[in-house]
Amino acid sequence: MEISRTRALRGPNLWSRNTAIESIVHCTPEEQNFTLIPGFEDKLRARFPAIGGLQGQGMDNTLSLAHALEAAALALQAQAGCPVTFSRTHETVETGTYQVVVEYTEEAVGKRAVALAEALIRAALNDTDFDAKAAIAELHALDEDERVGPSTGSLLNAAIARGIPFRRLTAGSLVQLGWGSKARKFQAAEVDQTSSVAESIAQDKDLTKRLLHAAGVPVPMGRPVKDVEDAWAVALDVGLPVVVKPQDGNQGKGVTVNITTREQLEKAYATSMEFGTVVMVERFLPGHDFRLLVVGDHLVAAARRDPPQVLGDGQHTIRELVDIVNQDPRRGSGHGTALTKIRLDDIALGRIAAEGLTPDSIPAQGQRVVLRNNANLSTGGSATDVMDDVHPDIAARAIEAAACVGLDICGVDVVCETMLKPLEEQNGGIVEVNAAPGLRMHLAPSFGKPRNVGTPMIDLLFGPGEDGRIPVVAVTGTNGKTTTTRLISHLFATQGLRVGMTNTDGVYVNGRQIDSGDCSGPKSARNVLAHPEVDAAILECARGGILREGLGFDRCQVAVVTNVGEGDHLGLNFITTVEDVMVLKRVIVQNVAPTGYAVLNAIDPHVAPMANICQGKTIYFGADRHHHVMATHRAQGNRVVYVDDGHIVCAEGAFKESIALAEIPLTRNGTIGFQVDNAMASVGAAWAADLPWDTIRRGLASFNNDAANAPGRFNVMDYKGATIVADYGHNPDAIRALTQAVSAIPAKRRSVVISGAGDRRDQDIIEQTRILGAAFDDVILYQDACQRGREDGEVIALLKKGLEGATRTSYSTDIHGEFIAIDHALSRLQPGDLCLVLVDQVEESLEHLRKHVQEAAKA
Repeated sequence: MEISRTRALRGPNLWSRNTAIESIVHCTPEEQNFTLIPGFEDKLRARFPAIGGLQGQGMDNTLSLAHALEAAALALQAQAGCPVTFSRTHETVETGTYQVVVEYTEEAVGKRAVALAEALIRAALNDTDFDAKAAIAELHALDEDERVGPSTGSLLNAAIARGIPFRRLTAGSLVQLGWGSKARKFQAAEVDQTSSVAESIAQDKDLTKRLLHAAGVPVPMGRPVKDVEDAWAVALDVGLPVVVKPQDGNQGKGVTVNITTREQLEKAYATSMEFGTVVMVERFLPGHDFRLLVVGDHLVAAARRDPPQVLGDGQHTIRELVDIVNQDPRRGSGHGTALTKIRLDDIALGRIAAEGLTPDSIPAQGQRVVLRNNANLSTGGSATDVMDDVHPDIAARAIEAAACVGLDICGVDVVCETMLKPLEEQNGGIVEVNAAPGLRMHLAPSFGKPRNVGTPMIDLLFGPGEDGRIPVVAVTGTNGKTTTTRLISHLFATQGLRVGMTNTDGVYVNGRQIDSGDCSGPKSARNVLAHPEVDAAILECARGGILREGLGFDRCQVAVVTNVGEGDHLGLNFITTVEDVMVLKRVIVQNVAPTGYAVLNAIDPHVAPMANICQGKTIYFGADRHHHVMATHRAQGNRVVYVDDGHIVCAEGAFKESIALAEIPLTRNGTIGFQVDNAMASVGAAWAADLPWDTIRRGLASFNNDAANAPGRFNVMDYKGATIVADYGHNPDAIRALTQAVSAIPAKRRSVVISGAGDRRDQDIIEQTRILGAAFDDVILYQDACQRGREDGEVIALLKKGLEGATRTSYSTDIHGEFIAIDHALSRLQPGDLCLVLVDQVEESLEHLRKHVQEAAKA
């Protein structure tokens, strides 16, 4: 068994809506049915009993090693605690080659699971050891490192519940919620609207305390100190016992409480200096440690925090009791679990030494041994929910404290005897406020009711009914998708929206190109959706990107499929038939929002049925309104777009809106059939997005299909009285459409300049010149700049073969070099002639033609 390629599908894809790892697996004839391998399954299950059942596909349900890899990779993740359920093994057209798809929740974990699954299978084949327990532990640890912590996770879960899309921007906790101009960002429990000034104030504990005191909020007396002598002086001034802590500390690090002697203070001062540069001394408030969580102007959670401790049983040592407590599955080493493991470090040893104990002491039955003075969860403490006990006055003081500092999300630390009475009545006070507070104690308290604190935080970022989404229109098809993408973008821009657009020419934001090249994949889509100036995104979704990585979004408002026709790029990446192309192109339709629309070519038999898998509604378009798909759809009261009496007509029930083709320059008065199709698809998308009809009319009228606005998409130029048409047609369907379109333009003599893309099938390259040989007098062949895996001259030979027996072509030649071929064609033009130039290097060739046209105009 050999794995030749493994890649991550990071969005909805050919197989499912789940993120997944796709591997290409090659099996020998024996490996294609592992029941032929003596003892293999028994050895596999002996090493990993949790692998579960193995299921094959196909008529004979034969199980290959690829199926075993699939089952093992999924089961390993599941055993490691990953919530994965989807997997599939697909046999390709290449005998013994399979596509294995396994869901993941964290990409690194998914890839590692596939590698471990391969190791497991090789161990079973070679009868060597495989430590399944260690493999699962490794995946579990990796998952803990990779996945977001509980605080971030609570916000993400709340966002998902409201349908808000998200994207992790770093390996840490920085997350974008929503898209484009409606996007917001948060990190852990800190939101983008919180100012850095407020955060700085919260980090300065002395400044915070002074601001709170000035506002009448109860706080303990104290101040920063210069040295140990100054610290002791402050302790005597405010009165013992005292607390010593770093002025800018966090998570309880370096904090020592209930100090009553000079010796204790000196040790506490040294400890605090390890975690900060300035030490504070303040009066110790007796009572319990409470954390109150304020979001906006509401108190949303409250918990009592208890220090790490063990309870004696008269049998076990303190060290053993700590080990027993740490066996709780809720306790982990980091912040990814509900609780943190208790540590017997120097601070804990010092705390129990003050009680005359050592780690080897055996506490009596029921004796409570406190291992730290502070009660932070990050140092092993526990939490009890007390939200229902909070007195209204205490809640008001916590909200005031957050407002004084300026924090939108604030953890307020309170020390008092009880939450049932105002702080002033029990000599309690607020000892700290915290930016980006930990949420574990509220989400999963050790005791009491869990609080869904993520929801109010999301409500703080997004108002009622808001989901952070901007209109997203996805466009795909075999031909016409780039022109359609550009025209839809223009219609949205005409409405005054700042449009982000991706296509095979680049990425554009608000009319400015920010990237170049083929940008029709998911990476470019994600970049557009992350841009803060984008009010609407129009995204071309080509086959390559969907196969390579899936979609760059979770769902779209509108999906447009221009056509499938005979398909394109057949034979690549296991897409070998038109039906395969259809399944691939319909991915965007499968991911239309329930409130959205699929805009589908009703005339194309491979596009029309996509309506059956659309969660939203369908708008059919097609020039023939009497076509059975169009007629049936309209009779059912649904939306259709068709051509009637020189107009594009949009109809739904009794509603009709018509736009004259003469007012749509793209169609050249309706004479270019494929541009009429592109215009109908674009109008359907604009209608689906509820753009005003006046906007649609103005946009169609002002869209110029020139080389600057739509390069390589039927750009028409005048050259010395002859007509030049430049286009990027590169498959038989496109060539037929172009031939039909230019036939509507009068011409004395017709010539064409063409090459062929080497990554097409032989028959597709031959078919292109077979079509042209019946419609053009001159055919000038040139070799493509990139042969795409073909030998030198191979494509030219195939193009020549297509010209054999041509019914019209009387002159043909082949030239090495695109620009030389163009020059040769132009040199033969006479006034009244027409030349179709099928460009390869689009920008360079159009610039070459533009210079010729300008020079001719000056002559």
